[in-house]
Amino acid sequence: MSQDLYDLLGVTRDADGDAIKKAYRRLARQLHPDVNPDPETQEKFKEVSRAYEVLSDPQKRAAYDRGGDPFGGAGGGFGQGPGFSFTDIMDAFFGGNAPGGGGQGRGPRPRMRRGQDALIRLEVELADAAFGVTRELKVDTAVLCGTCHGEGAAPGSHPVPCETCRGAGEVAHVQRSFLGEIRTLRPCAACRGFGSIIPDPCRECSGDGRVRSRRTLTVKIPAGVDNGTRVQLTEQGEVGPGGGPPGDLYVEIHIADHETFTRHGNDLHCTVQVPMTAAALGTTLTLPTLEADVVAAAEDAPDLETSFELEIRPGTQSGTEQVLRGRGVPGLRGGRGDLVVSVVVETPSRLDPRQEELLRELAALRGEEQPTGQVRPGSKSVFGRLRDAFNPH
Repeated sequence: MSQDLYDLLGVTRDADGDAIKKAYRRLARQLHPDVNPDPETQEKFKEVSRAYEVLSDPQKRAAYDRGGDPFGGAGGGFGQGPGFSFTDIMDAFFGGNAPGGGGQGRGPRPRMRRGQDALIRLEVELADAAFGVTRELKVDTAVLCGTCHGEGAAPGSHPVPCETCRGAGEVAHVQRSFLGEIRTLRPCAACRGFGSIIPDPCRECSGDGRVRSRRTLTVKIPAGVDNGTRVQLTEQGEVGPGGGPPGDLYVEIHIADHETFTRHGNDLHCTVQVPMTAAALGTTLTLPTLEADVVAAAEDAPDLETSFELEIRPGTQSGTEQVLRGRGVPGLRGGRGDLVVSVVVETPSRLDPRQEELLRELAALRGEEQPTGQVRPGSKSVFGRLRDAFNPH
């Protein structure tokens, strides 16, 4: 090769390794046989590849600069020179992510990484879920190590470059094939791909840069949350390895059962039992509201309506429902559900002689001594409905 190697790549003699690699990639894209099959171009590509092989290797470059033979007398053609890197050709086309080149490109991987998100479950009362509440939580998460402040090294020491990979985080593995010697890059086993080693790890965190600790957080539960609702606390999760930024903390809401009300969406349901006489004659009941729980739990009782009057009309039947608008659970996006009250009429199971006598007199007055047990039209059996479907007339 009579032409100057620096001229072949189009770089100056004081060019650094990055400039040499950049120049080679540019020429490889132009001269590779897959791009330009012309025989003269192929020969030019071989010369450029051999020039890069020499100038990218510090020892061969030094021998060439001194006027020596960088190939040690070997003829070497395309893909046959000692130490030729097929990965470097692939890099010219794949931008530094050649297949087998380590999977994440050139260079060490960072010690500092984002922390994981965390999830905790919080049980709240129905009233707290309906009207909102602020709670304090104690959580065990990874926090920044106060001794090394995330660096992982003991006080007074610092990570040092890995001697195996010289700080690159990767080492080359050479394999012979019909193309010549193919070099692949793999993470350095000595430093685990970080490019540096901590000779004296922090005794508090064992070099991880973080420790486990219990923290107290304040979480605001908005009004209207339901079972399974998750409240996100940004950057309140675990601190990442190497003192990396923390992840997020998610608080999943679980609502405890209530002794009076059950929740269906934003509606509340409850059941009241009334005596047979009250259902027949009518009455007025005083029932507690869900707000009563808030007043009972508050130190300074807020001005809320803690009860309401429910009118039982004369002749109310068991199973009757009354809907009170706007007395349910507030919605997350506004509005408020309803309160549905179901009435159950209690029939006395034990009567003293006088009560039985009075009921028999009432039955006689109403002509109900021998009830017929009439079947209402809407109460047909399954077979009756099928019969009517096939015999409409």
